[in-house]
Amino acid sequence: MQLTVTSLRGDQHRITIRGHELLVDQPLADGGGDTGPTPTELFVASLASCVAHYARHGLGMSGEGPAVRCTWAMSDAPPWRVSSIDVDVLLPSGTSEQRVAAVRRAIQHCTVHNTLVQPPSVRVSAAVAELA
Repeated sequence: MQLTVTSLRGDQHRITIRGHELLVDQPLADGGGDTGPTPTELFVASLASCVAHYARHGLGMSGEGPAVRCTWAMSDAPPWRVSSIDVDVLLPSGTSEQRVAAVRRAIQHCTVHNTLVQPPSVRVSAAVAELA
């Protein structure tokens, strides 16, 4: 699997994944153009949307889907990082206890959450691009 991030201008970058494009940027207050979410917001959104995906499957595909509310905090000292994330799955009114249990089981399969719980090895390098 692969994606590409291309610098555009200032703090704006284009992410290209399987033919889809997303913009990330910084807020105006931080010197960016606010043309998209920050990379950190996108990171947290990945978790919340993955939980929503599995919650939807736990509810069943017909009818009203769940809403997912997510809050997070940043560390107050280096290394700068997301220090905590709270994810709340809000199920439609009238959801049966059996469906609630099914949602709880289903969200345990969230790939992003499972990746955070058992982090992958990560390698980051920098090198001068070779000319084609």
